[in-house]
Amino acid sequence: MNRNFNEWLSKFKTSISDYTYYVDFKKIYKNVDKVKVELNILNSLIGSQNIEEEFQNILIKYPETLECIPLLLAVRSREIFVKDEINEYLFKFDKMVYSINDYIKFMRESGLFDLLQNHIINNLYDYVLGIEVGLDSNGRKNRGGHLMENLVEDYIKKAGYIKDKNYYKEMYTKDIKTKWNIDLMSISGKQQASKRWDYVIKTDEQLYVIETNFYASQGSKLNETARSYELIAQKVKQITGVTFIWITDGTGWNNAKNNLEETFNELETLYNISDLESGVLNDLK
Repeated sequence: MNRNFNEWLSKFKTSISDYTYYVDFKKIYKNVDKVKVELNILNSLIGSQNIEEEFQNILIKYPETLECIPLLLAVRSREIFVKDEINEYLFKFDKMVYSINDYIKFMRESGLFDLLQNHIINNLYDYVLGIEVGLDSNGRKNRGGHLMENLVEDYIKKAGYIKDKNYYKEMYTKDIKTKWNIDLMSISGKQQASKRWDYVIKTDEQLYVIETNFYASQGSKLNETARSYELIAQKVKQITGVTFIWITDGTGWNNAKNNLEETFNELETLYNISDLESGVLNDLK
C-alpha cells in the first residue's frame, strides 16, 4: 500500500490530554496528608514574634517535623546542600546531623522564617498543597506517555484481543523467548535482554512487538527516537514471524519530520492515532 508521508503527518494531533493529565490531585492529597500532623505543629510558627526559640522548642519536642522543611522549599529530597562564604553543609532532614543552631540558621537564611513570621500565610497545609501542585506538573511527561499507552490499549481491545491471552502489556524480550521460543536479541542487543516492549500481540501466524509514544512538543530526542526505531525495523525484517509496529503521534514531530519520514519509508507498520481510528489493528494476520 502506497502511503503519502505528508498527508499522514498532517493528521497528527496536538494533544491527547484528558482531565487528569494536568494535575494528579489524588496523589497530591495523599502526599500532603502524610505530613499533615507535622505541618499543623509547624503552623504555630506563623506570625510568631519569637520564631527562632519556638522553632528550637518544636525540634526538641517534635523532631519529626524536621522532615517537612525541604518540602517548604519545594524540594523532594531529604538532603539539601548549602554553601556560604565560610562553610559547606549537607543538611539532612530525616535526622539531625548538625546542631539546632545550624538548622535555625538554615531556616533564617533560606527565607523560611521570614515567610512564616512576616509574610502571613493561613496555614502550612494549604501552602504545601500549592507546592505539591507545582511539583506535580513535572509528572505530566510520564502521564502523557501513559495516556498514549492507554489509548493504544483501548484500540487493541476493540480489535478483539484479550489481555494475557493474545496481547500482553510491558513484556520483556527474555519473556518472549521463554513463552514462544522467539529470539529477539538481535533487535535489542545482546546486553539488553531486559528490553521491554509496550505491547506484544500474538496471532496464529505472527508476533507483533509494539512501541508507542506521543510528542506534543519538539526536542532533540525525537530525531534519536526515529533513528533507533528505523534500526529496529531493519533488524525485525530479518526475523521470520515477527513484525515491529510503532505507533506515534503529536505535533512535536513537525520539527523532526525528516528523520520520521526516513523511518516511515522503512517501516510499513508505522502508524498514528488516525490509523488506529481507521481500524488498522483489526487487520493483523
